[in-house]
Amino acid sequence: QVQLVESGGGLVQPGGSLRLSCAASGNILSFNAMGWYRQAPGNQRERVAGMTSFGSTVHEDSVKGRFTMSRDIAKNTVYLEMSSLKPEDTGVYYCNAVAWERASRNEYWGQGTQVTVSS
Repeated sequence: QVQLVESGGGLVQPGGSLRLSCAASGNILSFNAMGWYRQAPGNQRERVAGMTSFGSTVHEDSVKGRFTMSRDIAKNTVYLEMSSLKPEDTGVYYCNAVAWERASRNEYWGQGTQVTVSS
């Protein structure tokens, strides 16, 4: 069973920075894609950034230029570097992984880590 464990959340002032980590129990190259999502109170979960198995990334417009998704294959870990944080970045951040196996799509989620941006 695949496990994704996020860490690195916390309370930060506007303009500050945080780095989130997502450690996978298996080889992250076995996933077709990984991503970071967030959910603010009362809102739907939304994607923040995504990465294919080839390492290409996409960042949503709301975070482009401020957030960067990266990975360390040796550590089976993906990261989300967040800078110039705004109060509207507050929410629970989730790590996601998708794997296609024999025409079956399997999706995995971490437990989430809280990010609060407030003065």
